Amino acid sequence: MKVQLKRVTRENWEEAMTLKVKKEQSNFTPTVAVSLAKVYIKPDGDNIEYIPFAIYDKERMVGFIMHAYEVNTTNMYWINGFIIDERYQGKGYGRSALSVIIQWIVSEFSICKEIRLTVCKENKVARELYNSFGFLPAGEVYAGEDVLFLSVD
Repeated sequence: MKVQLKRVTRENWEEAMTLKVKKEQSNFTPTVAVSLAKVYIKPDGDNIEYIPFAIYDKERMVGFIMHAYEVNTTNMYWINGFIIDERYQGKGYGRSALSVIIQWIVSEFSICKEIRLTVCKENKVARELYNSFGFLPAGEVYAGEDVLFLSVD
């Protein structure tokens, strides 16, 4: 299975806002609304660019993922706001979306040497997924979550 990433636009943002994780996962990731707000509010500073994507299986939106990066850096390429809607979890969409976003980042940003993300200590499913892709602990904590990194050079 291979999902497609399509940018969140005025045509699909309302549908993206309906995506949600299971109740017991709600502390693991921000809502789509919070992620989309970051695009305009820029809480991490004016030098950070955000690109929100909806995750699709053909024409069905199944999740959301956002890329954030700092221009002209080699290691400030982040994956955040990553969710698979509760109705579509456990079907391989998360694995496929992670693979696609990693490939997209590497192809779009030739200077990228490292992709980063954060994960809650309690989010065992996400940790296993990230570990299976080769993400390693960076030895840092950001907003109470562990920072992981993937070398891509």
